[in-house]
Amino acid sequence: MTTSNAGRTHASRRRRPALLAAIATLAFAGATALPVLALATGEAGHPAATLEEGFTAAAAEYRVPRQVLLALAYQESAWETHAGRHSTDGGYGPMHLTDVTPAMMVAGEAGAAGRGDLAKLAAAPALHTLRTAARLTGLSAEVLRDDPAANIRGGAALLASYQKAATGTTSSSPGDWYAAVARYSQSTQRRGAAAFADRVFDVMRKGTHRTTADGHRVTLRADGEVRPATGQLDALHLKAEETPPAECPATVACSFVPASPANGQVSNRPANGIRIDSIVIHDVEGSYDGAIAAFQKAGAAAAHYVMRSSDGAVTQMVPTKDLAFHSGNYPTNMHSVGIEHEGYAAHGATWYTEAQYQATAEMVKYLAARFGIPLDRRHILGHDDVPGPKSSLVAEMHWDPGPSWDWDHFMSLLGAHTERHGVGPVGSVVTIAPGFRDNQQTAEICPADDPTGATKECTREQQPANFVHLRTEPAATAPLFGDQAVHPGAAAGTDRINDWGGRASAGQQFVVAGQDGDWTAIWYSGAKVWFHNPHGRNTTQACDVKVVKAAGASPVAVYGTSYPDADEYPPGLSPSAQAPLSMYTVPAGQAYVATRAPDRTDDFFPSTGTVVTGSKAMYTIQYNHRVALVYASDVTAQDTHG
Repeated sequence: MTTSNAGRTHASRRRRPALLAAIATLAFAGATALPVLALATGEAGHPAATLEEGFTAAAAEYRVPRQVLLALAYQESAWETHAGRHSTDGGYGPMHLTDVTPAMMVAGEAGAAGRGDLAKLAAAPALHTLRTAARLTGLSAEVLRDDPAANIRGGAALLASYQKAATGTTSSSPGDWYAAVARYSQSTQRRGAAAFADRVFDVMRKGTHRTTADGHRVTLRADGEVRPATGQLDALHLKAEETPPAECPATVACSFVPASPANGQVSNRPANGIRIDSIVIHDVEGSYDGAIAAFQKAGAAAAHYVMRSSDGAVTQMVPTKDLAFHSGNYPTNMHSVGIEHEGYAAHGATWYTEAQYQATAEMVKYLAARFGIPLDRRHILGHDDVPGPKSSLVAEMHWDPGPSWDWDHFMSLLGAHTERHGVGPVGSVVTIAPGFRDNQQTAEICPADDPTGATKECTREQQPANFVHLRTEPAATAPLFGDQAVHPGAAAGTDRINDWGGRASAGQQFVVAGQDGDWTAIWYSGAKVWFHNPHGRNTTQACDVKVVKAAGASPVAVYGTSYPDADEYPPGLSPSAQAPLSMYTVPAGQAYVATRAPDRTDDFFPSTGTVVTGSKAMYTIQYNHRVALVYASDVTAQDTHG
């Protein structure tokens, strides 16, 4: 098993909710199971040694029907504890009590690094239910985070407070808790709150059981007689906004379910001047239904669309005019549409079905036609192409949809046909084109890479892949290139499935830096790297692309964001800040492909609807496995025509 950064850190934080296919559960980042502490007491006055006793005690203390509390916790966490560790959307414990910090907004899908309004982003009440539970129970926030039994008490107290606010009293009848359960969702929209409550009551009616990761067996017996008092929803005075029509082509089965408003920002793209210039392909590391349920929870994560594996059905969750927090990089969120796919990157080839590919292709063509997005890999990105917004976050950026997404087939469905294979002279541009089915690559898959639980120990598997390995010298025995962020100190790369740093994927374009027999060199991540390319079989020659080089003798700074300068913000708006990615530069003499014409820097403030546009422009370049940004004034640009 590798001990690289890619193995230790990157894998453990790979996706925001790791949504299991069978249940809408949350995987807690890097969590280690801890025992339930004895803060709650059982019916006989003894410490609650099991989760079931904890639920029983908390239900009795706050006069919440036990099956309501169990069903609610199941919907929130599948009864997992992982005490003291928060989910990647800021929820703690079985009751998913939230306490989102600015740091979580920086490292999460909001990608809010450098934003001047960071504190405001993290201040939404829906993101801080743990603090309310602390006031209601008299327990400290630390105890509610660390002790699962206390966490259950906090959730019960919170739910009881919602019940009293809605109806004036508690009730022994489970059906009378509909409004309280709906409010627990923290949704400000009537439809979203009702959908959450309906799922909780559906669990009550059907019953369920499971053994948690730390060995607690929990059972919720079916109660087919539960009749939720849905009319109580009026007492919450939620927004009864009409559901907008789904923005989808007529060729796909599409519906609209709103994500939590906390998981994005209302905007008016592109009418307000915020361009939409790219589409980002994700996989959700879980089920279709689980993704929809998770995006409805306040936690700063949502995509515009979710695609089902079995038949290509589509659920839109954020209007395209609005920003969705999906990419982990705020400027990318500003300028893109995010499409999530049911599936798991470690087993992508078995989840990414033909129906899903075809439906996604129809969606992408529809969106591209609406917003003028070119149908090429410079504008149709994977989440693994998105840059880290600041240096400390680069290594932990997501690697989905992973090596098993068949870019060759998908782009062919978009009408982008592979040109004749070959490779040109030094200084020319190649497009990586290894194919997929016949491009067999070996990868190490470890338990941390696989939320399905099917991988019990690190194993090496050979499977079709969308990339070529990059090496430090033109030889199969040479070390794999190690990305500077993932492998600091010039350590070699690995063939771990999540180690994106030493791979070039289908459709990416690079400048040829050398030839040695069957090996081709390219400029990549500030270095000269090599891949096996006999007779140019893994590349096509690219034409009509723009290549940029350092304008002088000094290395050019590389960025992950594109904000205006501080003095370009109007009074009253807090400027966002950016700094170069410390591990990367474009050295003098190297050349990189610009993915589009330079764009002016910009920023957005949803509280006023203000779009700030700077005077400087930045190129987006294919820098390594990910794109990056450089100031246009720092480079010279030249068109190549093949």
